[in-house]
Amino acid sequence: MPTTATPIEHPAFARPRTRTRLTALALLSVAVWHGPALAQQPPAEGPPAEAPDDNMPGGWLGWIIGPSSPGQGNQFNLGVGGAYMPAYMGAKDYRFQPLPTVDIKYGRFFLTFQDGLGANFINNENITIGAGLTIADNYRSKDVPDGIGGLSFGLGARGFVTLRQFGFEATTGVTKIITGSTGGVLADFNLSRPVMVNERLFINPTIGARWANGRHNNRYFGINAQQSEASGLAEFSTGSGMLDAKFDVGVQYRLTEHLGLGVVGGVTTLLGDVKNSPIVEKKTAPYAIGFISYSF
Repeated sequence: MPTTATPIEHPAFARPRTRTRLTALALLSVAVWHGPALAQQPPAEGPPAEAPDDNMPGGWLGWIIGPSSPGQGNQFNLGVGGAYMPAYMGAKDYRFQPLPTVDIKYGRFFLTFQDGLGANFINNENITIGAGLTIADNYRSKDVPDGIGGLSFGLGARGFVTLRQFGFEATTGVTKIITGSTGGVLADFNLSRPVMVNERLFINPTIGARWANGRHNNRYFGINAQQSEASGLAEFSTGSGMLDAKFDVGVQYRLTEHLGLGVVGGVTTLLGDVKNSPIVEKKTAPYAIGFISYSF
């Protein structure tokens, strides 16, 4: 029997076409993964000023979670969740990161995880075009090999386009990091196929990939002479190229009209020359995210 009920949706498996629906969460923390001195630099550059040794999920986790559903109309979602994933791209050690959740959309303005704080210039059932400020890739000094140092908190300006046709949703975006982090440029792509099994169960498989310029790749994965001497690792530098790829499946179960539970499980792998960096201990790794959400 057909159903008209709509699940509360998470951005990792958002359903794009419902005008009056309760939308997905976007996982957005209130503090960012950032570490102290010796943020990754090309061999010719020295380390930046020190930063506090605490952090929160940045650009990498935002990309893994994926874009939030565009929605039509205002919405306000809150909740809690957590991610279990490598401590940084290429790490063999894992860490659990608690995550407050928030997804706010008011008119053309939004606050979500991947798309950040910004506005949609066009937003309808077939296309969304927008821009915002987002959290950039970063990591703590205690998570990487001794002598490497952390990669500081940063913000990026991101523009994106989402197309929806034949049940598929494709999103591509470009981010320029404007403060902190690597100062580089990244391009991302996600393709998903949301499936509403019934009025309570929702599934969304997603594939994606990212490209980064040489400045980003060197400052995240590179080892300069000073870091090499401090860590005992060989010097390493690289150029622009493919950064990583992912595959995941999101599952959400709607408990009530306002309350939902969900999980996302997947695998990510480094691509190109960056996987040869001495700080890369494991190029392919699984990850998991769970959450509970309430939609007002």
